[in-house]
Formats: sequence, C-alpha cells, structure tokens
Amino acid sequence: MPTKYILVVGGAGYIGSHMVDHLLQAGYVPIVLDNLITGHREAVLSAKLIVGDMADNILLDDLFSSYSFSSVMHFASYIQVGESVLNPLKYYMNNVANTLNLLQAMLKWKVKHFIFSSTAAVYGEPVSIPIDETHPVVPINPYGQTKYMVEQVLADLSRAHDFSYMSLRYFNAAGAHPEGKLIESHEPETHLIPLILQAARGERESITVYGRDYPTFDGTCMRDYIHVIDLCAAHLLAMDALSHGKPSAIYNLGTGRGYSVQQVIDIVRQVTQSDFKVIDSHRRVGDPAILVANPQRAMKELQWMPQYADLDVIVKHAWQANSVE
Repeated sequence: MPTKYILVVGGAGYIGSHMVDHLLQAGYVPIVLDNLITGHREAVLSAKLIVGDMADNILLDDLFSSYSFSSVMHFASYIQVGESVLNPLKYYMNNVANTLNLLQAMLKWKVKHFIFSSTAAVYGEPVSIPIDETHPVVPINPYGQTKYMVEQVLADLSRAHDFSYMSLRYFNAAGAHPEGKLIESHEPETHLIPLILQAARGERESITVYGRDYPTFDGTCMRDYIHVIDLCAAHLLAMDALSHGKPSAIYNLGTGRGYSVQQVIDIVRQVTQSDFKVIDSHRRVGDPAILVANPQRAMKELQWMPQYADLDVIVKHAWQANSVE
C-alpha cells in the first residue's frame, strides 16, 4: 500500500497537533509545517516537523516536490477575535494572503484535496438557533471575515479546477487527548474552559463572568463545546470522503447542545474538586446570548457522531492532561 502523506499546516498548535496524532494512529504519514509562533515543537510527537511559514514560496515548492501529498489540512490561522479587531491587517495577511499562497502551491503541484479549519464566527449574530449551514453568513469581526473570504476562494477554485475541499466550521473546540499526551495551550489563553481550569489550579486569581442578564435559563451565555478528538474524527471522515469522490462541502461541527458559562464553572468545580473566586462583570460587545450548532448535515453525510459530547468528560480530559504535564 503506498504511503499516504498528509501536509498539516499549523500541526504544532492545539487542534493541529491532535489531528497529527489522529493521522498517525490511522496509518497516515503527517508532515507538519508550522512557524511555531503559537505552536509547540513537542506537540507534533513523532511526526516530521518543518519549521517554516506558508508565505514562503521556496519552502512550499521544496515541500511539495519532496512529498506526494494526497491532502492538505490547514490549521494555521490566527484565531483571537479581539486581536483581529485591533490588528485586522495581521489577520488578513496570514489568514487570507498566506492561505492563498498555500492554495497556489497546491494547484501548481496538483494536490487536489483541502481540509479547511473554519469557524462558526462566519455566521455573526445568530438569527436562529440552532445554527445550520443555511444560516446567513454575516461575520462581525475580521477573524470571522477572513475565514469566510477563504471559503469563498475555495468555492471558486472548486468550480474552476480539479480541486475539492471540505470547510469545517467549528463551534467551541475544547478538551484534550484522553490519554493526556496533548493539551490545550494558548498564549495568551482566551478560551473559557482552560481559563477556569487555571483558576482551579491556583494559576489565576479569579474567573470573570461577562454578563448575567442574557435571555438564557441562568442569565449567562450558552455555547456548544466540541471535544478536540471529535473534531479530529470529523476531519478524517471529511478527508476520506474527498478521496472517494465526494464533492466539496461545508459542515458545522458541534454537539447540538449548549452549556452556559455558569454550568461550565459548576462542572469544573465538580470535576476538579476545587473552588475559586468568580467575579461578575458587564456584557462584552459582540457576545451573542446563545451559539449552538445544528450538526445534522455532518452526521448524515459524513457518518460523523461525537463520542465525547458531555461537558464533564471534556473538562475531565482537559484537567487530566494538564495534570500529566
């Protein structure tokens, strides 16, 4: 059986590194391209790491000429919403311009299959809940806008060339490898669950709840948390679907269930058996009350089913992984 090389751009980051491990376990040979600005060298485990940037045409030519990639997976976007508002050009340069560079290399070297790490941020303020793929796409920040721009480019490429893609719109990625060999690690950390776990470990003085007056059952925002391992499983299914001739598509990835900020706090306290200070503050601009996915299309067309949909399991895995570290 021929070796199946997969280029994983951003494979030293949180989701990318879990994907690399998933590919290794499935018998693929992932080759990681990561500039290590936010990624971690040790996170690629036994996979080959090329330290570099997708903006580097010479490096891309060398990579594509050295390996016969069957697919490319892209996890190399900047992801902080607040930073994208303050420094939009950084996001347009990396998330859009550099991605175009990568896509140009794929066309040049006739690599036909692309898996794109997208986001529910493309939808903007929800007009209906749960959110399915027919929901209006109206990004309200540069981060969401850059992801949507890439999706539009992918659609055009798919029509113009022998090229197909899967764009996977994540809701709230969370958790860590069940065996503890990989963790979620961002600098600075902006995701709710790891922030609360930091408070539970005594690494953070308190947790701030931004608003208790939302139209939800307990007044705090509700989000759809999806385990990183379930995300990886969806990527693998999407890649396999493309390899079997399935046309380009866009899928929401979530569990279809929302948890409130207060529920997350309560579950962390229960799992960690720790208490910590919680501070109430005013709402943040741009925080919708409820963001919950309708993942039925992915479940039906990719035969995908989340295995770790319960938040207590997601929190437990994240807590155990950080404890192993």
